[in-house]
This record gives sequence, structure tokens and C-alpha cells, in this order.
Amino acid sequence: MNIPSDLKYTKDHEWIKVDGDTITVGITDFAQSELGDIVYVEVETVDETLDAEEVFGTVEAVKTVSDLFLPVSGEIIEFNEILEDEPEKVNADPYGDGWMIKVKCSDLSQLDDLLSAEDYKTLIGA
Repeated sequence: MNIPSDLKYTKDHEWIKVDGDTITVGITDFAQSELGDIVYVEVETVDETLDAEEVFGTVEAVKTVSDLFLPVSGEIIEFNEILEDEPEKVNADPYGDGWMIKVKCSDLSQLDDLLSAEDYKTLIGA
């Protein structure tokens, strides 16, 4: 199970990479393995400002559809358009080419509420 130590995590299995006030969000290796083969990623919230914990999109696997929750409040400024044609990138490279959105974070203090890699490992029993 790949859980990079330089990222933050949520209890909903999203990962967060911080770059100033811009954060990149995707789903974890654990989440993609639980979902199985991902066939579609839908994000229709680009240019919208959402609160933390609001649904920003969905990920569809062969057997299920899961909501994607925004880990921090902010404006969604970019969607990884590669996923429109190649949603399987989320399975193959969840922390690289399989990233989902970029968000301009409106409250960086919310990052303190996220899980460290160690905390996330405990959550999933790794």
C-alpha cells in the first residue's frame, strides 16, 4: 500500500498536496484499490467555491459510484482533463497522473485538521 509521507489525507480517502495556497486533490491508493477499475471521473464544479466536506464530484467504478469530498474550503480552479479519456490513470498512478482537481484554498488553517500519513495508515489498518 503506497501512502506517501509528504501528503495529507482525509478520512474519506482523499490525498492533498499543498503548494502555497493551491492544493492538489486525488484519491488514495487504498481508495482506488477498494473501488476497483475506475471507468469515469466526473467533476462539474470547476470555477465554483465550495466549503470543506462538500461533494466536488464523483468517481465511477465498474460496480459502484462514490462521491468525492472537498478536504478544504476554496475555489476549484482546475480539473485533470486527462481523466476524461483515461480514468484508469486513477488506478495506475493515484498520486501522479491520476490527480483530480486543484483548489485555491481559502483557509489554510483547515489543513491542520487533515490526517498525516501515519494517521491515515492507522485509519485503514495498514
